Amino acid sequence: MKDLKSSINLNKLPEHIAIIMDGNGRWAKQFGRIRIFGHQNGVKAVRETTEAAAELGVKYLTLYAFSTENWGRPEAEVNALMTLLVSTIRKEIKTLMDNNIRLTAIGDIEKLPSKCHHELLDAIDKTKGNTRMTLVLALNYSARWEMVKAAKELAEKAKLGNLDPEMIDDEVFSNALSTKGIPDPELMIRTSGEARISNFLLWQIAYAELYFTETLWPDFRKEHLYQAIIDFQSRERRFGKTSEQLAS
Repeated sequence: MKDLKSSINLNKLPEHIAIIMDGNGRWAKQFGRIRIFGHQNGVKAVRETTEAAAELGVKYLTLYAFSTENWGRPEAEVNALMTLLVSTIRKEIKTLMDNNIRLTAIGDIEKLPSKCHHELLDAIDKTKGNTRMTLVLALNYSARWEMVKAAKELAEKAKLGNLDPEMIDDEVFSNALSTKGIPDPELMIRTSGEARISNFLLWQIAYAELYFTETLWPDFRKEHLYQAIIDFQSRERRFGKTSEQLAS
């Protein structure tokens, strides 16, 4: 197989990559197993992808781990997912420390089960001094929830006279989101062949390049990340301008 990593232009890396990790349930079904089996095997994909992104020099990696809509899944699956999340966070702290990766989270994390919330905050605290890359977990997250929350906060500030509504622009709104201080993703990857956004970072991916792969998440490896980045680097990013304007 061609060495994909050597084909990547390290001077044109996306600073921030976001991933919708999809296909765990279908992967498990292929083996005649329950859905949590797919989530358990997806942990290896998380580890490989995180390490590969850090090795390349990507500064931010956001993984869509659990949406607000996921609470509607069968109770047994949700409980198993939360247990898996706790054990995974605990086990992966050493990997994060060894790779100098900082962990943070976005979403309504206070509504996570107390044990899960505690483990998450502990890992965030232990890795806060790491500087190589920031791994962002989107947990109990939805973009609509995030934007409504931001709108309410800005409205309350305006109501109290602490904010002139006329001063609200893209920057002010962005700073009210849970991703404040994190650059917008330049590349958004979704696995499993589905081609939709699923309420993920709707504001932030306004100009992101979207990459959809048929690969189910538990099968996603470093080479798949490299392929996505190579595809990203082959695109012309115009941000509303023409090719001629960019050339000049």
